[in-house]
Amino acid sequence: MSLFGPCRYRKGASVDPDLSVVIPAHNSAAVIEQTVRRLADHLSGHDVEIIVVENGSSDDTFAICTRLAENWTAGPVSFRVLQSSRGMGNALRAGARASRGAHVLLTADDLPFGFDDLDGVEKFSAEDEGRVPLVAIGSKAHPDSHVRRGILRGILTRGFAVLRRAILGMRTGDPQGTVFMDGELIRGLVPDLAEPGFLFTTELVHLVEQLGIVPAEVPVRLSEDHSGHGTRINRTDVLAMGMGLFRLRARHGDRGRAVWSGSTPRS
Repeated sequence: MSLFGPCRYRKGASVDPDLSVVIPAHNSAAVIEQTVRRLADHLSGHDVEIIVVENGSSDDTFAICTRLAENWTAGPVSFRVLQSSRGMGNALRAGARASRGAHVLLTADDLPFGFDDLDGVEKFSAEDEGRVPLVAIGSKAHPDSHVRRGILRGILTRGFAVLRRAILGMRTGDPQGTVFMDGELIRGLVPDLAEPGFLFTTELVHLVEQLGIVPAEVPVRLSEDHSGHGTRINRTDVLAMGMGLFRLRARHGDRGRAVWSGSTPRS
């Protein structure tokens, strides 16, 4: 796999992993252990760290993760559990800040796309002479994605996309998919990220676009479990998120341009 170099794992040794997978977990007791074990199996044999960030759960999420960490035996795939204040954005920010990987994947507690996002990055890299993109998104907006949406969900999604473009000038089709990013880049952006909730990845991708980086959007298939769910988004949510976009525009302006100190931006 082009994302991973030769495994450097030695028992008891500390190495910077090739990939950090960050998972926010809020009341995730029903799914989180299965998700962590699926990731560990899929990434077995590679230098990877899985970071779960529990944020304000009222169930046994933290206890389950703590027990899992105490009994972890997955070789080069390491596992850590952290805590943050409540909110998906707070959890993702804490996990990204704590990450050590050359690349970082921000995903969800139930792997809504399975491993399509990572597979898509691999394919994109192979087609680009082995160069791993600085930023890639598991994008429901990609024309080759297979995502069944109800009529209301489709209307609200398109409406929010129009607002993103009008208010922030964003061109990325789905900044709220899973996000794969260069580790140095995301850790450099963390201090400038403030959204505590669902707009966190939109804020992150907005700053990426300000740097002149065009995210690669890779196709995904929504799992059957997710496809069967009705939308939980309503018109009030869209209004609140629209106001959040104005907040992002007021907060950032062009400040993102000064953060990235790496190589020349590319997609």
